[in-house]
Amino acid sequence: MHRTVATGLALASLVTVAAGGALAASPGGAAPLSTVTFTEAERRETLTYWTADRMRDVTGGAALGHDAASVKPWRGPALTSVGRLFFTNEKGQDSYCTATAVRSHNQSTVMTAGHCVQLPASPDNHYSNMVFVPGYDEGKHPHGTFAVRAVVMPRSWQDDAENDIAAVVTDQQDGTSLTDAVGGQTLAVDRKPGTSVTVLGYPDSREQRGEKLMYCTGTTTAAPGGKQTVRCPMEGGASGGPWLADLDTKSGRGKLVSVNSFGDAAQDGTVMNGEVLGATAAELHAHAEQL
Repeated sequence: MHRTVATGLALASLVTVAAGGALAASPGGAAPLSTVTFTEAERRETLTYWTADRMRDVTGGAALGHDAASVKPWRGPALTSVGRLFFTNEKGQDSYCTATAVRSHNQSTVMTAGHCVQLPASPDNHYSNMVFVPGYDEGKHPHGTFAVRAVVMPRSWQDDAENDIAAVVTDQQDGTSLTDAVGGQTLAVDRKPGTSVTVLGYPDSREQRGEKLMYCTGTTTAAPGGKQTVRCPMEGGASGGPWLADLDTKSGRGKLVSVNSFGDAAQDGTVMNGEVLGATAAELHAHAEQL
């Protein structure tokens, strides 16, 4: 979890603004991206590795903060596209983040934070044993567990800890693609700060321990470094969770305009920060949906 302080839907219009294992670089002319892939054997082993007990035990022994009063359990329509992204970090420790299935040509693309897939500014330290569990709820996996076969991140995150976003691409499960099973949110780029958003995540707070989808709402404001902030503090584990604008509280559909990156305190903070999604996010999505 990132606790750094000031560090089936139709497939039309997959991104709301048109965009101009093994490591691979992006082709010339595109935004500089890096791709990590996992072999079929690795993915089979990963699905065996992540038992229900192991998922529940991920946060055991961590120093946990409390949920803020503004952070509440999600009681709206089932947001099946949002789930927990489990992985083993560069220290060999089990961990998790929050992630969101998005509409894509391959019906298998998930958006999250860069620090949920790769140690920042450390090119060789990408995470392993990665699975996405959409709709996770108190140990229940109503839509199954999807092995991750590829990760795409900005080269700027891998090399310089800049632009904290990433995409992961999942395998099918029993012949069914991810968004065929759970739907997907629409990725929206070039949405300026000043937007009303619903922020979601699975915080590893003392109250929730990552077992419940939590949310709060607020209006984004510009932050230093081209980022944006919202008064919606969540504990670690909420990292990578979506900021959804224009969320329809009946259908659960909205537009993903950022993801949880970092707060203003190691515990019991007051705000959440995220990237302003632009051309790099669009290129990231476009590359991931072709894998």
